[in-house]
Amino acid sequence: MMQEEALDYVLVPVGLGVMGVYHCWLLYTILRYPRRTVIGINAESRHQWVHAMMTDPMKNGVLAVQTIRNNIMASTLLATTAITLCSLIGVFVSSSSNSGNTASRLIYGNNSSTVSSVKYFSILLCFLVAFVCNVQSIRYYAHVSFLATVPTSKGNKDSIEYVARNLNRGSLFWSLGLRAFYLSFPLFLWIFGPIPMLVCCCIMTFVLYFLDTTSSFTRQLHTQSFREQTDANDNVALMNLPKCLTQLSINNIRGLITRLRPWFNSYRLVRTKWQQSFR
Repeated sequence: MMQEEALDYVLVPVGLGVMGVYHCWLLYTILRYPRRTVIGINAESRHQWVHAMMTDPMKNGVLAVQTIRNNIMASTLLATTAITLCSLIGVFVSSSSNSGNTASRLIYGNNSSTVSSVKYFSILLCFLVAFVCNVQSIRYYAHVSFLATVPTSKGNKDSIEYVARNLNRGSLFWSLGLRAFYLSFPLFLWIFGPIPMLVCCCIMTFVLYFLDTTSSFTRQLHTQSFREQTDANDNVALMNLPKCLTQLSINNIRGLITRLRPWFNSYRLVRTKWQQSFR
């Protein structure tokens, strides 16, 4: 009996440790090698998308708002799901005080009331974190929907960078809320014992590794698209260069004529007086 109760104190920290180590490695990879992760590549794609949309806000404003609205609807759905599950867990915990003997037959582990309370509280906290993260995501998306359609931001690099940074922050909170949902699976299986929870942590880490990392083909594809977009921007700049140089030359010639006009008038006056003196 003592060994059965000790399983929760050993297997549960091991399962959480596996997921914690994986996410520490993921954070390190995102900061050092962002293109090896889906989060890093998506951040670069969103940054490029903001630049493409804000080059002409009056033309691309409707498309930008519709795209951001879709993200707001997805975040709203997850936030609503999270807060609904929190309410259901609260109702279930308050009404399951008399069914402890029946449920304990299905659990191989610690069946004490304290551990059961910790299990339900962990799941509840997980969904609350998911709700808060998705609400913050909605907040940033709503803010970006206004900034992306401001006509005065056209050609303003600082404004475009600010909008791209806020969009990536909203997506970051979306990812954190989704991670909280992922974490709820092993915590839910912890209700049936520490062994299912440990197995779920290992399987979840294995699945997340393939969902979070990119292949060489994906990295090459995105790098090629980024390079093509950069070359296209350079070509547009080169096409506009003769116009800029022509306009600059015209302005310089006008300024030179304006400066030389008083000297030319003085020369004409002196020449007229010199001719009159000889007559």
